[in-house]
Amino acid sequence: QVQPVESGGGLVQPGGSLRLSCAASGITLDYYVIGWFRQAPGKEREGVSCISSGRGTTYYADSVKGRFTISSDNAKNTVYLQMNSLKPEDTAVYYCAVRWKDITTVRTMCLMGGDYWGQGTQVTVSS
Repeated sequence: QVQPVESGGGLVQPGGSLRLSCAASGITLDYYVIGWFRQAPGKEREGVSCISSGRGTTYYADSVKGRFTISSDNAKNTVYLQMNSLKPEDTAVYYCAVRWKDITTVRTMCLMGGDYWGQGTQVTVSS
């Protein structure tokens, strides 16, 4: 059973940082693409960043380039999203998703979504 579990959300002031974690049980990270997505109230879901540790590739949405960094720790089966210089418009529920790497790329994953989804973690950027 593939089950991503997100953690690390919270309330942070503009300009601050947070690190989200996605613990992906039931898989070996090298065989999958892992993605971070977000959805704010009244807005469509957005693919934020995706990683394929097996291929060594990453993808970032234009809205987060230069501020967010995605990384993976295969020993811990965990993918991280380091978020710096946070803005109020980054406020959303952040979800982690997983898809088998042989049927997607990091860009396609971030555009189309995954097959297995976590429950989400709330990130609120506000003073």
